[in-house]
Amino acid sequence: MGVGKSTVGGLLAERLGVVYRDTDEDIVAGEGRTIAEIFVDEGEAAFRAMEKRAVRTALAGYEGVLALGGGAVLDADTRALLSGHRVVYLSMDVEEAVRRTGLNVARPLLAVNPRRQWRELMETRRHLYEEVAVAVVATDGRTPEEVTQAVLDALELKEA
Repeated sequence: MGVGKSTVGGLLAERLGVVYRDTDEDIVAGEGRTIAEIFVDEGEAAFRAMEKRAVRTALAGYEGVLALGGGAVLDADTRALLSGHRVVYLSMDVEEAVRRTGLNVARPLLAVNPRRQWRELMETRRHLYEEVAVAVVATDGRTPEEVTQAVLDALELKEA
């Protein structure tokens, strides 16, 4: 959350000459409501099922840059689907998250005590991100352009 996946994903797609897609945006467009509204109306389990379908659909034949929501890796089937893809984990520490987002934006999983909850989420998810990633790129103190270049370097990709 707040790591810059949308910004970096868009820049990366532009530099590679491909299309950018975000599964969270796919869900919002398909459902006609925000992720926060889905969480409130139907709960996290329903959202995770939507997310799993969105990732499966997006990975089928898609060849651009794809950004996934932070919880997508919680599902073992989704992690298996990501195998064989060039997955990059954009990392940051809690202080950077506070600086970027203030941890006070509409994030359903951070509603109460955001710093503690962010740390707990990362403790639960970090190993899953690392499991699916072929590269880890730290975003702390870097501009989106610097992170984009670091991703290109880590994946040994050339610009279009």
